[in-house]
Amino acid sequence: MIINRLKFFRCLGYAISVCCLGFFLWANVPALAQTPSSNGDASITPYLNRAIERVTEFTLDNGMKFIIMENHDAPVVSFVTYADVGGANEPDGKTGVAHFLEHLAFKGTTKIGTTNYEQEQEALNRLDQVFGQLKSAKKAGNEDKVKQLTETFEKLQVEAANYVQQNAFGRIVETAGGVNINAQTTPDATLYFYSFPSNKLELWMSLESERFLDPVFREFYKEQNIILEERRLRTENNPIGTMVEAFLDTAFTEHPYKRPTIGYNEDIRNLTREDVQDFFNIYYGPSNLTIAIVGDVQPEQVKQLAQVYFGRYEEKPAAPKVTKVEPSQTETREVTLQLASQPWYLEGYHVPALSHPDSAIYQVISTLLSSGRTSRLYKSLVEEKQVALVAQGFNGFPAEKYPNLMLFYAQTSPNTSIEDVAAALSLEIEKLKTEPVFEQELQRVKNQLRAGLLRSLDSNLGMGKALVEYEVKTGTWRNLFDQLQAIDAVTSADIQRIAKDTFTPENLTIGRILPKS
Repeated sequence: MIINRLKFFRCLGYAISVCCLGFFLWANVPALAQTPSSNGDASITPYLNRAIERVTEFTLDNGMKFIIMENHDAPVVSFVTYADVGGANEPDGKTGVAHFLEHLAFKGTTKIGTTNYEQEQEALNRLDQVFGQLKSAKKAGNEDKVKQLTETFEKLQVEAANYVQQNAFGRIVETAGGVNINAQTTPDATLYFYSFPSNKLELWMSLESERFLDPVFREFYKEQNIILEERRLRTENNPIGTMVEAFLDTAFTEHPYKRPTIGYNEDIRNLTREDVQDFFNIYYGPSNLTIAIVGDVQPEQVKQLAQVYFGRYEEKPAAPKVTKVEPSQTETREVTLQLASQPWYLEGYHVPALSHPDSAIYQVISTLLSSGRTSRLYKSLVEEKQVALVAQGFNGFPAEKYPNLMLFYAQTSPNTSIEDVAAALSLEIEKLKTEPVFEQELQRVKNQLRAGLLRSLDSNLGMGKALVEYEVKTGTWRNLFDQLQAIDAVTSADIQRIAKDTFTPENLTIGRILPKS
């Protein structure tokens, strides 16, 4: 379904708008996910403190940070390597390089994934040279030269592939009992994660440290074609994907959130192995990596092994930070596309970053309006007025390390118009400014958030991702636990204050998908 595709884009790079508590509280205090808090923060504080007591942190001399949370309920442990670099950090003209590197990080090292690295390296270097010559011939319009170089290029690809041991890194992990090996790239970060039996802690240390100490970006051109196909499926041949890209490009004028994480087609085609290597050298230094380890481990053992394996990394200069700031919007912006699709209507409003003191209020507003069948938009637009088949939204679009958007979207019902949907949505937003939210509804939303947050991260892996994300995006993992208390503290007056400041015509971007006649 189209709506599932939109959620798919959101997960693959358009950010996580959820905060969470995770496995500890879910296992120990399930009632918190089901019932209102009878006496406010005091009822959950002891459990939050107990969770915090299970967390240990340390930083190696080279700047690499580790966050460990003990959970001895089962002999398993999950690992999350968080590189503080995503689509927003890419140079102009080289969009997609962060996502490209994520693909290549599974290709192995000089020892893993090859039958003879010295010969493979020679083949890879010749392949890169011919690729450069081929680009020049295409640019010059020399068709005979292009044909000749294409044949040579294809032969070299076959030669280089002969040295490759397919999925060698993944097979080692799976043979040792590892599960959920995967990665994801967002505008803010790149995450690599998997889980092992707890007696494989040192194996993980060895594999993961080698992966980023001695990487070989083999099968580059194969992955280039795979990524181009991903883009075709997710963006160019998908109306929602096409609109998402156009919408971001309209809502943002300066900040790199305006660019797609997967990259622009032309940029992907022109990327080279050298581009990826340069990007890796700049952004994958130890001080730009944070690792979360959650499960059946002893912190002292983790620290000893980390010093042995990750302590080998040489200290590097600090990675460049995103410096572009999005100017304040001064008037409504609009983008309308005619596509082979049913009509869709989108509204986006600029909101602060996750680290902002009011982030919990924005989350409550987003949930109140647009999360699930009990939300105001679903009840009004879908059930009562029947102007929409779908009416949803979320906060933190396309990501939330920097100021971003609160997005709402709806698919029109048959025999209704985009204008009908826009009017109905506007009415619900205006109510937030003028009518206080009743305490019963506000408490229901808080309970819904609490339950969703706990359920969404009822695993070691989920908790690891949350800890490291809050550490990097807000300055400390402790803000993860503070966020639930901040949600409980949100009042009706807070909602009205933020609604009046946020939902203004000057702060609005509108997107419309109209069907081709």
